[in-house]
Amino acid sequence: MRRTRTVLLCVAGLLGAALPAGTTAVPASAATAPEACVGTPRPAQGDAGRVLAIARQAQREFGLNSVILRVSSDKGEVLTTALGESMTGVPAEPSMHFRTGSVAIVYMGTVLLQLVEEGKASLDDPVSRWLPDVPHGSEITLRMLGSSTSGLHDYVTDPAFLAELKAAPFRKWTSAEVIGIAAGHPLLYKPGTNWSYSHANFELLGAALEKIGGLPLDRLLKERVMDPLGLSQTSNQYTPQIPDPVLHAFTSERGTYEESTFWNPSWTTTPGAVLVQNICDLDQSARATGTGELLSEKSFRTQIDPGTVGLGRATPSCPATVCLTNTAAAHFGLGVLVVNGWILTNPSFSGYAAVAAYLPARKLSISVTVTKGPKSPEGNSAQTIAERISAALAPGQALKMR
Repeated sequence: MRRTRTVLLCVAGLLGAALPAGTTAVPASAATAPEACVGTPRPAQGDAGRVLAIARQAQREFGLNSVILRVSSDKGEVLTTALGESMTGVPAEPSMHFRTGSVAIVYMGTVLLQLVEEGKASLDDPVSRWLPDVPHGSEITLRMLGSSTSGLHDYVTDPAFLAELKAAPFRKWTSAEVIGIAAGHPLLYKPGTNWSYSHANFELLGAALEKIGGLPLDRLLKERVMDPLGLSQTSNQYTPQIPDPVLHAFTSERGTYEESTFWNPSWTTTPGAVLVQNICDLDQSARATGTGELLSEKSFRTQIDPGTVGLGRATPSCPATVCLTNTAAAHFGLGVLVVNGWILTNPSFSGYAAVAAYLPARKLSISVTVTKGPKSPEGNSAQTIAERISAALAPGQALKMR
């Protein structure tokens, strides 16, 4: 096993005012408190200068309120910075907390593989072994949940759900409600034969992990991922609360540009895994994920490809808008994306957008988070910034999501 408390550097980004300061977050211990997450305390030159120029240009081009980012290599920090504002008159800072959505499914995939390593479950266990009442539970395995090959409908594409979410963004959703929406639709395909992303997979995976691990999910993630990596600024926040200091988010998705920071996140994934982090913790977890730090070599290989390469074919029942083509160069692993050699995740919802990516061939990590202004384009601008940074720092193996 390669589990460790070694300090892990990653890359993350969030828009804010360019501030001098700087560090790496370090694991907490009884004797040592974690260092502050602050901006790089040196003039931006070389690679750091190139990264900073890319971030500044993108902030102007996309009209972003803020960009916060961290880039690091095996030699250490390249740049940590924040551009723009969290709110009017409040500069963005690297220490600010923001929602990181799908980072939680990376953690859940890691915990699943740890429990399998310990002989507590098998990836090919039917879900019904752990959750007897789940529809199609005898056909769907734990592996299929983690790799999103179950065929379950994605409730966030359901028109009635979207209408309610738009009308009542502060509503608290239960797992039973969102899983019920998914189960109300027929399977998109025979489980295991295709790939399509579904939030329902990870609602169910979280519930199964609690049964297998014998603890609430938030404790499983803390004890098996956050504590070993020293992620002192990462926490589950199933309610709208975000610990100070807060990076505020804004969106026009309801037709009016408005603050969305404290919209209820309960629908985004399973209770116990609704994560809030700062950029330094996102950077640490990106590098840990990309190196397989918490897993054995065998389990890490499974996380990178649990059998999804080549899946994602569009069919009459699973259209191209749902089933995106997976190839050897771009596919979904066990909770992670693998694109042109990069291992990453790219959360985007309710005004927050981020990317945390690691390139093993260069030992390079890029983490970016952004918040939108009134005229910002649709889509994940953090992803675009990460792509541009990768092209500058790893021109032969740039991250290309399109």
